[in-house]
Amino acid sequence: MGRYDIGIIGTGPAGLSAALTAKIRNKKILLLGRKNLSEKVEKAHIVQNYLGLPNYSGVDMVKVFQQQLSIMNIAVTEDKATVIYNMGEYFEIQTAAGAMYETTSIILAAGTTVTHFFAGEKLFLGRGVSYCATCDAPLYKGKVVAIIADSAAEESEVDFMAEIAAKVYYIPLYQGDIHVSSSVTVVHEIPVSIAGTSKVSQLQTEDAVYEVDGVFILRESVAPDQLVPGLTTESGYVAVNRQMETVMKGCFACGDITGRPYQYSKAAGEGNVAALSAVSYVDRNRHK
Repeated sequence: MGRYDIGIIGTGPAGLSAALTAKIRNKKILLLGRKNLSEKVEKAHIVQNYLGLPNYSGVDMVKVFQQQLSIMNIAVTEDKATVIYNMGEYFEIQTAAGAMYETTSIILAAGTTVTHFFAGEKLFLGRGVSYCATCDAPLYKGKVVAIIADSAAEESEVDFMAEIAAKVYYIPLYQGDIHVSSSVTVVHEIPVSIAGTSKVSQLQTEDAVYEVDGVFILRESVAPDQLVPGLTTESGYVAVNRQMETVMKGCFACGDITGRPYQYSKAAGEGNVAALSAVSYVDRNRHK
């Protein structure tokens, strides 16, 4: 596919607004997210303060958003960014599906992110803690791993890991039936901490301690400064100016990821500004 002008992470109001603006400005965009766009929007009962869509349910709002994407011929690539590397003149996006994409600029619109980390999680990141089972599974061939997941959408990664690792403990943090390989040990306990010396060796829950070689934490979104190494955050949110610029050249952020208030209108407005800033950045670099 070659290099994209703008990579947009997230398919909520902020990401969609950014995608529409960038498309209108004739930029080659990569929109990473979900086909049903936003679970947060979808589950809203009635939205009364979004201009032009009075008293819409979340489900109906998502349908309108999808219709507009279709009219503008904007495709959603259903995948999750796990890490984004700043390569200087461009960014490299690694995804949960194992794909790699190059983009001249990045817009982060992934919504609210984790504010609570397990004890030891940050300490052992890259030393037994990972946020992508598909990416790092080969490193754990014949070993013992634990996988902690926020949603059933991650169950396919659990099955993939089960084909490679000697043993997989699966700790689902969501309600409902669990559909994973029979070789996986499902643990209905609350994770507390990750421990080890030079690398991970234990996962502790409220009820037991498990000897493991690695711990995979699969959340809907990754903390911004872990998603983009080198990014500046304030109280867990991405720090931006009024042009939605981060401290990293070519990297912009918008919507809930930049902080309160968590409002769809605010997110859409910031998405528009972020896209205009990204467009200007791409055009400037093209003329160098």
